[in-house]
Amino acid sequence: MCMTNTTLTIGHSDPIRVQDPTLSVPSRIRDLTAMVGGLSNPSKMPGLSYSLPAWRCKVGGSLRSVKGSVCSGCYAMKGCYVFPVVKDALERRFRAIRDERWTAAMVALLRAKRGMRFFRWHDSGDLQSANHLRNIVTIAENVPSVRFWMPTREYRILDTFEGTIPSNLIVRVSAHMIGSDAPSRFSHTSVVLSKGTESTPGAFTCPASKQGNECYRCRACWSPNARTIAYPVH
Repeated sequence: MCMTNTTLTIGHSDPIRVQDPTLSVPSRIRDLTAMVGGLSNPSKMPGLSYSLPAWRCKVGGSLRSVKGSVCSGCYAMKGCYVFPVVKDALERRFRAIRDERWTAAMVALLRAKRGMRFFRWHDSGDLQSANHLRNIVTIAENVPSVRFWMPTREYRILDTFEGTIPSNLIVRVSAHMIGSDAPSRFSHTSVVLSKGTESTPGAFTCPASKQGNECYRCRACWSPNARTIAYPVH
């Protein structure tokens, strides 16, 4: 694959470079796992995930102080996420995405996880830049057997991204405010329902709250056919 070092920035220099997926990386899963900073394993989901620190979110960081925003009660800023061992792991991943071998290591690691069909980007945290998105796209392109889902609030990063999102990567743009819609210019979105509201027109309502907070057989978040997912407010 021909790679370029085009750097797309959002008002500042980008510390993340466009990375080459063909770089030499270790073959052992243990070594690859250490190189990428580890993967997370959310109990409710059918596969693994990659999490970053929520306190490193860009748009989300601004929204945390906005009353009525989804981020004002961010689950990834409390509970087990604030334990020192978890915070250290999240920071390791935040540093790892800047390593030029991260993309190649993620490709090799996900290929080695035989039988894995579903993967979530960022059960905590969010995109850092357009180059970060480019590297995630490259990973999806090189692991076509896995379906990827990535929720994000970074509208401007998506607007400036020059490239094609592969069919096995669903980038689902999240509404900022509880009870509001996400921008209609994006093909896949998600919203958070106001308290007491069970559905919204045209959206698939996440069933997790009615089945022990687990996905079970539902895979709507990864499905290109589910244009909008509605999540009941926590």
